[in-house]
Amino acid sequence: MKRVKANKVARRRSGRDEILPEYDFSRARPNKYAARYAKGSIVVTLDPDVAAVFPGAREANDALRALAGVIRRHRVRRSSRRSA
Repeated sequence: MKRVKANKVARRRSGRDEILPEYDFSRARPNKYAARYAKGSIVVTLDPDVAAVFPGAREANDALRALAGVIRRHRVRRSSRRSA
């Protein structure tokens, strides 16, 4: 019975916004890359062979925008052929 009471007391205490003793953030550091990501952006991980082709994010974005334009034009042509 004493264990049950002790567990109930521990549950009540941990229900508050307290950090439990088993979590140790004493060596934690802020994320130095957090400011690089704008709100609404999506982080994508490239495979090493693909990443080697692009010197930076700007070049990768430019290439993806060009590819997206080709895909959009291709889809429009395909759908207009089917409806004709």
